[in-house]
Amino acid sequence: MLAVGLTFSQSQKRMWTPNKIPANAQFVGQQACAECHGDKIKTHAKTLMGRALETVAESEILRKHPKLSFRTGPYSYEILRQGAQSIYRVTDGKETISLPVLYAFGLGFAGQTYVLQGEAGLYESRLSFYNDTHGLDTTIGQSTDVPTSLADAVGRLMSKDETLQCFSCHTTGAVKGGKLEHNGLVPGIGCEACHGPGAEHVALGKQGEPNAHKIFNPGKLSGDELSQEYCAACHRSVEDVTALPRMGGLNNVRFQPYRIFNSKCYSDDRRISCIACHDVHQPMKEDAAFYDNKCTACHNTKQSPESVSRLCKVATEKCTSCHMPKVPIQGAHFKFTDHRIRIAKPGEPYPF
Repeated sequence: MLAVGLTFSQSQKRMWTPNKIPANAQFVGQQACAECHGDKIKTHAKTLMGRALETVAESEILRKHPKLSFRTGPYSYEILRQGAQSIYRVTDGKETISLPVLYAFGLGFAGQTYVLQGEAGLYESRLSFYNDTHGLDTTIGQSTDVPTSLADAVGRLMSKDETLQCFSCHTTGAVKGGKLEHNGLVPGIGCEACHGPGAEHVALGKQGEPNAHKIFNPGKLSGDELSQEYCAACHRSVEDVTALPRMGGLNNVRFQPYRIFNSKCYSDDRRISCIACHDVHQPMKEDAAFYDNKCTACHNTKQSPESVSRLCKVATEKCTSCHMPKVPIQGAHFKFTDHRIRIAKPGEPYPF
């Protein structure tokens, strides 16, 4: 494991990932980064990664929806706002379980799932908020059957490994040395979650000394390292998906590194890596035309008029709208962009 203070040399570049933070990591915080990188801090704060987790007090969804309700079988649910807190309540009409919502996972671009504090530990809420319906429904991955008991109706008790993985991929500094530290938690993926501890980098910078070697730069990784090792630490690599059966089937459309690995054009070239199309410091672009120049970086349609029709007989713009179709998952109330780049024909079955 990477020791804090060790130079981030080329030979050590694989040793820093957001979900493997050493216990002695010394974070300086976003304000220190903002002294030199203010523009990036401002835009990153608006991204899905920057707001991957919200405190209950700051959750815009929970504040705007002071009472959310849902019913399945004999079980009635409510998420009620009480001041700066929210209470997750489920009843069968005879007994009631009420648990405080600790954190809201996800900004709500697609949905938002809640982590609850129970006597046995942390629970993933059985219900999540979905932006498409502006209401509650079953959390992706949890059973859609009627719960077998009141305790089952609350949600799923999270294992230690799952808890650490979730918090390390949705916060900065919450997990160090394999332990969850609520006191050190910074909501969302901040600068140091991806670039590593910045204490020495900042100190040298203030002294006017060279400091680039004291911070990790993912942009120097190869295309495959970026997609299958670095970004996939949270977004799931081909190894992750093939090793875990529950990630199979249509659900794997959510795991971009796995999907792009199966593209015919996938390679170690950085032009096919995650950051070739997505600047993590900027809000995600939803206009398909924005990505055209990313495609033409390899598929150069300007070489000759004939090459345009040879490369694509349908269109010369908005490439992703056809070659990266949006795929709905039952119960998700959202269409996910399939990163398996291909010639997608109407009526063609989803390629697992």
